[in-house]
Amino acid sequence: MKFLEILLVSLRLGLTSFGGPTAHLGYFYDEYVKRRQWLTESQYTNLVALCQFLPGPASSQVGFGIGVAKGGLLGGVISFLGFTLPSVIVLMLCALFLLSYSDNLTWTHGLKLVAVAVVLNAILGMATKLVPDVKTKLLALFTLIISVLISHSLSQLAALIIVAIAGLVLFRTHHNAQKMVKIFNIPKKVGASALIMFFILLICLPIANYASTSQWIAMIDAFYRSGALVFGGGHVVLPLLEQSFVATEMISTTDFLTGYALAQAVPGPLFTFASYIGTVMSGVTGGIVATIAIFLPAFLLLVGVLPFWEHVQSNRYAQAMLKAVSAGVVGILIAALYDPIITSTIKSQLDFVIAAILFVLLAYCKVPSWCIVLLGIIAGVILY
Repeated sequence: MKFLEILLVSLRLGLTSFGGPTAHLGYFYDEYVKRRQWLTESQYTNLVALCQFLPGPASSQVGFGIGVAKGGLLGGVISFLGFTLPSVIVLMLCALFLLSYSDNLTWTHGLKLVAVAVVLNAILGMATKLVPDVKTKLLALFTLIISVLISHSLSQLAALIIVAIAGLVLFRTHHNAQKMVKIFNIPKKVGASALIMFFILLICLPIANYASTSQWIAMIDAFYRSGALVFGGGHVVLPLLEQSFVATEMISTTDFLTGYALAQAVPGPLFTFASYIGTVMSGVTGGIVATIAIFLPAFLLLVGVLPFWEHVQSNRYAQAMLKAVSAGVVGILIAALYDPIITSTIKSQLDFVIAAILFVLLAYCKVPSWCIVLLGIIAGVILY
């Protein structure tokens, strides 16, 4: 029954979570923290902070981690499948049947307006508890400034590292002696094995690709390296995939751009763009292999770190760093709300008005998120 609940909840999120990784974190917060209380505010924020530190698709890693907290490793896998499969299936079908599909997807603008409302609501909810004083507000402001002014995939990671160091000075005396609640029941041996596997594949796949002429090995190597080395969310993986597949003529520019447009029009993680590329290259089998290859490194890394991360959280210095990083995460979310969400979405007074209406309905009228998504689609169809 527990696993069925994990599957149904994650599947519903996978069908309705439009707007990219930042919006996904908002959906997760609303569903798993506020509504179901599977994690506390601090547990959720610590998990988000960890996934921001690690390479890979942060929202998918957070969803996987929540599944692990609720039902162990199997729960994590089920949570990931429920959240990811809808967009994987849609993009694979598009690759099979709609390669000539027009890029006229302007109706999806309504979904971007939904993302504005969802992210803003999540930020306000998290900020109330995570940035309660001047010190935490200044740390959030610092990560916001760095994230907005420095357009580099590692800027957010660097900002969080600086904030964590500052936390050692600012919050070290505010030690919470209360024992941390263990929520990730992963043995340390399993974690160590996952880390070893992560690095073995990262080192051996390029060697195998160099020594082989197999397109399959080349494809797996490219997707695995993209998933293992990208920081900054799903959009950052796009230039890596373009360099690996378009520049090498493994996929045409037209097919690549069509898949990119479609990937933004469907719910779920943007990393499922790999499912489209793999299907274009080698059919259904290629889509499945590509999906596994691009997500695998992120989850090996998360499984490897979680057993040790939970132990570290009870440390006095680690708590100080986590308090600072939690505030920093709020700043990064505000920066992401501005760019790319607002900058690519709010283009007119009408856009602003619709986003404001959706936000009020979600935050204060308590309209369910799936209704907000539906209203966004209707607004997109009628007005855009």
